[in-house]
Amino acid sequence: MNHYDIVVIGCGAAGYNTAIRASQLGLAVACVERASNVGGAAIQTDCIPSRLLLHASEVYETALAGRYARIGIDGVPTLNLSQMMTYKGTAIESMAKSAYTLLGRHGVTVIQGHATLAGAGCVVINGGDHVPPMLSATTIVIATGSEPIPLPSVAFDHQSVLHSADALSLDRVPRHLAIVGAGAVGVELGSIWRRLGSRVTLIERRERICYWLDRDIALTFQRALRQQGIGIQLQTEVVGIDKTSDGVSLRLRTPASGEATTFDAEMALVAIGRRPSTAGLNLASVGMHVNDGGSLRMHPGPATKPRGIWVVGDAAAGPMSMSKAEEEAIACAEQIAGLPGFVNYAAIPSVLHTTPEVAMIGKTEDELRETGIPYRVGYCPLSATARSAICGASEGSVKLLVDARTNLIAGAHLIGAGAAELVSQVAVAMEASMICEDFARICHPYPTSAEALRQAAMAAGGWMMRA
Repeated sequence: MNHYDIVVIGCGAAGYNTAIRASQLGLAVACVERASNVGGAAIQTDCIPSRLLLHASEVYETALAGRYARIGIDGVPTLNLSQMMTYKGTAIESMAKSAYTLLGRHGVTVIQGHATLAGAGCVVINGGDHVPPMLSATTIVIATGSEPIPLPSVAFDHQSVLHSADALSLDRVPRHLAIVGAGAVGVELGSIWRRLGSRVTLIERRERICYWLDRDIALTFQRALRQQGIGIQLQTEVVGIDKTSDGVSLRLRTPASGEATTFDAEMALVAIGRRPSTAGLNLASVGMHVNDGGSLRMHPGPATKPRGIWVVGDAAAGPMSMSKAEEEAIACAEQIAGLPGFVNYAAIPSVLHTTPEVAMIGKTEDELRETGIPYRVGYCPLSATARSAICGASEGSVKLLVDARTNLIAGAHLIGAGAAELVSQVAVAMEASMICEDFARICHPYPTSAEALRQAAMAAGGWMMRA
């Protein structure tokens, strides 16, 4: 039986980062992946494909609207969806190969096959002729990622009822795409297909889209999407989807009336969330179970608590993002190696790669109010920067929340061009426990959008200079 210090089950963002960091620390590591390529959903079917198509569709729409004409670039583009998908596939293949090469460079053994737990320290592999049937390990790391959640009693048929991976691989532009759920997946994929010519309708059961965002930012974002032509139906629950001769019919219900109505579309994308992929792991053999939220938990009690089992990434509790997965992977490997690895969950940013871009980190105003933490707000519109006049992108703002007791940054909420890059500066400040005054004293190059961060910090201190 082949023995390793660590066997990682799953070779996605959490898995391959755990394996690489553990190998750097001198541990013998094997990574078992059931798919034909490494990278998991982050590279193959989720983060990277959606970002690629968001970029491509934005370039197409910008050119189609003639927005390059003002700087002397003329011409009307023609959509070649097949070529766009080829571009996406080539980029994904290249990134997967790079990840595989990195694993090999760090001495990680990659095994293709289906892994099943067979008690503490034992992993059974169902694979090809050249795959070892069983591995033993001092430590096992479960990094099996997540999968889309279907609506109750409505199965994905991958043609008219889609999940996120389906919606990133369509061979035609849907005439009308109904999206069940207005979270990150819903708004990003809705943005892609709206830009490419679809009529898009978001159907959300809550009172606003992207409910985890700061309320002000969420409402601003909601207005922006509506102005772009995306339909949004709030406080509306989808109770069923029926197939019709020319698409689907969604059965809707609102709390106000309680009456069922129907809504017709060509395709329905179900984007109500994701759950850990744990089927076939035989969790009971190591005293584990899936909790009500779908994440993995240990059974209580010292007699049944498994030793040497770690869970990282989407399989673990908490937000499902590549950023969180990488942080947990590094901390996991370091703790296994005896180092003080840790994850600062309060300083993990979240980004929507839409137009406008949206980014956040830390607490929202509602969360600070609920916990009774006194706070100050520093606000700066992007229009206050010279960069916005140069690029013609004046919409958006930076909102800093500062703990009034400590003067530490408690959260930041950004909307507008470049938000995804700007939030990284706030992450650095929060990790360094930088007080608001110090953040306001950082000199930024001129003219840049990042100057809005400084002005927002000044505003929180009561001395904004471009008000």
